[in-house]
Amino acid sequence: MTETRPIPFKEHFTIVKHLVRWTIMTIPVAIAIGSVVAFFLWLLTAATHFRFDHKWLLFLLPLAGLLIHFIYQTVGKSSEKGNNLIIDQIHEEGAGVPRKMAPVILFTTIITHLFGGSAGREGTAVQIGGSIAAMFGKWFKLNGPDTRLILTAGIAAGFGAVFGTPVTGAIFAMEVLTIGRIKYDALLPALVAAVVGDITVGAWHVNHTQYHIALIPHTPGLISDYLHFDLFLLGKVIIASAIFGLASFLFAGMVHEIKSICLKLFKHNWMIPVFGGLVIIGLTFLNGKPDYLGLGVDAEYHGAVTIPSAFNAGGADTWSWLWKTIYTTVTLATGFKGGEVTPLFYIGATLGNTLSALLNAPVGLFAALGFIAVFAGATNTPLACTFMGIELFGGEHALLFAVACFTAYFFSGNSGIYSSQRIAVPKILDDDFPGDESVSDATKRRGYMYEKLKKYYIPLKRKSK
Repeated sequence: MTETRPIPFKEHFTIVKHLVRWTIMTIPVAIAIGSVVAFFLWLLTAATHFRFDHKWLLFLLPLAGLLIHFIYQTVGKSSEKGNNLIIDQIHEEGAGVPRKMAPVILFTTIITHLFGGSAGREGTAVQIGGSIAAMFGKWFKLNGPDTRLILTAGIAAGFGAVFGTPVTGAIFAMEVLTIGRIKYDALLPALVAAVVGDITVGAWHVNHTQYHIALIPHTPGLISDYLHFDLFLLGKVIIASAIFGLASFLFAGMVHEIKSICLKLFKHNWMIPVFGGLVIIGLTFLNGKPDYLGLGVDAEYHGAVTIPSAFNAGGADTWSWLWKTIYTTVTLATGFKGGEVTPLFYIGATLGNTLSALLNAPVGLFAALGFIAVFAGATNTPLACTFMGIELFGGEHALLFAVACFTAYFFSGNSGIYSSQRIAVPKILDDDFPGDESVSDATKRRGYMYEKLKKYYIPLKRKSK
């Protein structure tokens, strides 16, 4: 019997063929996404500064919410699920990502920011990416598995383009789908898409905000002299990161609870965004300043609390992070559009600013750690956020970035801002936290466990009396 000999380099030929095919398909998709994201960022900046010059626009926020509601009821329809619709389509074919998702989310996000809603931009960029990628997937006549890859590439292109972090965008697109498991089959299209999307935004001369961590002087000591890092500083980072994780948990929980309360409170859904707009107006009068409206990147006046200001001593108030949490969760839970990530950056950076004073730690470093760690906990993407720290702030503190992101990831629990995210490996290996369920299911389970505990605890307390 003759032995069948393998054809030399057949495997490598197949690999090259795969790489060329996906590179050729991904580049036009990423250019289209990057161009639309650049247009979106330009519009967002224009809308933000127009609101700065016309402060009365805030009083129209309830009407803006009503307009957004009717846009989604008449035109948007299934698009209202946003990022979760794209994640569902990647996990299970059939959810469908409509072409109109991109223009609808772009227009409604600009409305939200123009009238003072506290929201972000990542959700919009990701939905633009997913919608355009789905459209190209139909043009290319891709099958189910290939459609999943092109959608993942679309997420990567949108995320990498909107923040100027291509490596983060590629890893985020793969890591955000399933907690505890990353499928690397989308690595090439995701990386190509994120890099090309970022280059495209730069080609349109749209610039990203630059952040800087001040130089941290070396503190001599018996232990630190023998280590390449400050052990005491590392301990402070771990403590702060646990708090960052709890802030992530609080944010995700508040969005869910406010949504549930509003659905029970109002008979007609159109009343919910009107109520949300009125609450934001009331909160702004209560605060006496507009710092927590909008994106939180550009300063409306000298001395305003922004993400860049949080990197300096005295650049944030003690409770800035909590106010932004309240503003953003009310905005998003009542139907306004945008994203969660930039507000999470704001919450993390201002919380880091506050904790740096309490722990006697470097302000810029702790603002940066909060910036990425609160985001890591809320999205369950610690690896992507570690790379984000390196891309935005440099690699000098890579170890501390990793410690902060992974610590916050665990302390945020089985929660998150994306309800369709799947839990492949739960953070807690316990019978009460099984895998193979969505974040939405885990949230319901947590509520069920709380009700069960309450029913058990109250009678027990009465008996003890």
